[in-house]
Amino acid sequence: MRIFVFLCILFALPVCAQPFPGKPVRIVIPFSPGGSADLQARSLGQKLAEIWGQPVLVEPKPGAGTTIGAAYAASQPPDGYTLYFAGASLLISGGLYKNLSYHPVKSFAPVSMVANSPYFLVVSPAVPVGSVKELIELAKAKPKTVTYGSAGNGSGSHLAGELFRMLTGADIVHVPYKGQAPAIVAVAGGEVNMLFADVAAAPLMQSGKLKGLAVTSDKRATAFPNLPTIGEAGLPTYEMSNWGVIVAPAGTPRDIVAQVNAAIVKALADPEVRQRFAGQGFEAMSSTPDVVGRLLESEFAKYEKVIRESGMKIE
Repeated sequence: MRIFVFLCILFALPVCAQPFPGKPVRIVIPFSPGGSADLQARSLGQKLAEIWGQPVLVEPKPGAGTTIGAAYAASQPPDGYTLYFAGASLLISGGLYKNLSYHPVKSFAPVSMVANSPYFLVVSPAVPVGSVKELIELAKAKPKTVTYGSAGNGSGSHLAGELFRMLTGADIVHVPYKGQAPAIVAVAGGEVNMLFADVAAAPLMQSGKLKGLAVTSDKRATAFPNLPTIGEAGLPTYEMSNWGVIVAPAGTPRDIVAQVNAAIVKALADPEVRQRFAGQGFEAMSSTPDVVGRLLESEFAKYEKVIRESGMKIE
């Protein structure tokens, strides 16, 4: 009997000693292929595959305000072989949708930051303002006449507009569109007055078809160094960024999280990867799991408050 047990242990040792990963790893994204999250996940995945010597597959699971992808990722075995590329939509959807099968923070193990980019507060050239202060004054002087577009109900640009409304007391009116691109076109064409736009608005800002007033991050954008932060422009309590992180299903062992984190840090330090991210208007940035954990908790609390106090709903 002792010999049998010894042999079992002996043959099990090579299995236990296998380095991670011993098979392909998946990065689930909650969006359709072709967007910034997809391109970033693929750039990161290619470098991780080189580091690990294992394929890294990007698996799109779009739909239902990103809840399909999040629910799927949260339900996978916590072994490090399924990672989830999450953005603010993970937390926003968690505050908007009821009876989800997962919790937007507690159902995931933080791994690393991946990317960050500010939103740009832009207005139509026809709007007679040249600063954030003047925009607030105009909105307060003419309640319910200043309109702001968004990429849709519950989108990041919607939350950004509602946070602006709440912090300034300006009675601005929300006009949702089916995506960021049509919202940008609507502002450029004067259909709506303002928008918290992502980096897709950069070409129109450079050409003068959109008037940039500020960036929503705590530091200026490299591509627009003359554009003040919204804090510099007179709204110091406002901050909102378009960030991306990698998380894993809750319960993933700490040593596995540490190994994945180390590989991501190495991958995002690669100049070619950083250049690809910069080409999309994003800064490649890694972090410790603790930084991601604090970000998810603080951002979820902020979004939950905005959603609750604004009465925001999914229609």
